[in-house]
Amino acid sequence: MSITRHFVLAAGGTGGHMVPAASLAAELGRRGHHVSLISDERGVRFPGLFEGIQTHILPAGRLKGGPIGWTRAASAMLQGRTLAIELYRHQRPAAVIGFGGYPALPALLAAFNQGIPTAVHEQNAVLGRVNRLVAGKVSAIATSYAEVERLKDAHRGKTHLVGNPVRDAVLALRNQPYPLLEEDGIFRVLVTGGSQGASVLSQVVPDGLSLLPINFRRRLQVTHQARIEDIDAARAKYAELSIAADLATYLPDMPEQLAWAHVVIARAGASTIAELTVAGRPAILVPLPSATDDHQTANAREITMAGGARTIDQRGFTPKELAKQMQRLGLDPAALQNAAGRARSCGRPDAARDLADLVESLDAPLGDMPVGEGRPKKFGDEAAFA
Repeated sequence: MSITRHFVLAAGGTGGHMVPAASLAAELGRRGHHVSLISDERGVRFPGLFEGIQTHILPAGRLKGGPIGWTRAASAMLQGRTLAIELYRHQRPAAVIGFGGYPALPALLAAFNQGIPTAVHEQNAVLGRVNRLVAGKVSAIATSYAEVERLKDAHRGKTHLVGNPVRDAVLALRNQPYPLLEEDGIFRVLVTGGSQGASVLSQVVPDGLSLLPINFRRRLQVTHQARIEDIDAARAKYAELSIAADLATYLPDMPEQLAWAHVVIARAGASTIAELTVAGRPAILVPLPSATDDHQTANAREITMAGGARTIDQRGFTPKELAKQMQRLGLDPAALQNAAGRARSCGRPDAARDLADLVESLDAPLGDMPVGEGRPKKFGDEAAFA
């Protein structure tokens, strides 16, 4: 039986950082540990991820905007570091685990100052900026891919491949069979651009699907997550082309949608790839060209090389190219099921377990029990340490 300890998770305010942090929090909680979160204003807005977990909002600047912006960011980082040190003195954690993003940096800097064991988790196939900055000082580096760009050889000795944790509802799909696809049955397509949506998918997908042979097009049932500024035009286009489609700006039942999908058309964010590979769903991927260090193209490489996805550069993502790839995937049920199996072969369903094992193994002193739960607290509140 493990000894109860207190772990601090530090994550930037995007879904790509917050979802794996929440998955680790759930796993550590099941093992009887106490967990608290350090994030920013954006991070605490994700519904349902960290319910009942003590959350601290620290200032953390972003390195942009030229010399003035850099100065402001540095000032915010130092302020966040000071407040995190104060927090750790009140609630000594056994370890601090960063998930990338600038809001994680003050928490890690404070841990270095206090001699607290640390680890970082990298969701992408390219080591992110914050993780690169601290890689030399952390106790361990957890990765989601066997090959990670921008990871120095000197740091590989403390690098551990664990995968990218996914939500329990997605993990449950691994034990479900690929949805039955009959030659004349409904063909379900899930279109998603991640938490922010993707305008290019709304612009290209309806026209691309309209180029499919009519007997194939009539079988389509599309679920499309669109940006709010694109949704009306996309809905009108599907209706004009007589393609059955449900559109929404947010899909709260994403695991259920993924369960029924025969093909997914998506960006190549880390969480998307992790969910596709754990569930075993073939995909057409359109990496975000403006992603830092082109990390989405790197993310898509493993599943594409395995035969579980087809990747299309956004510059070549035209209705004609989409229709061609859809026919190659969708007109042969046996080939499509084979692609699903190849996608599944890239999945790492034990990521949360393996990451929790790594975190527990850090040579840490026994952490004091954290106190207080519930709503996010800003430092400066009287109840911040209550």
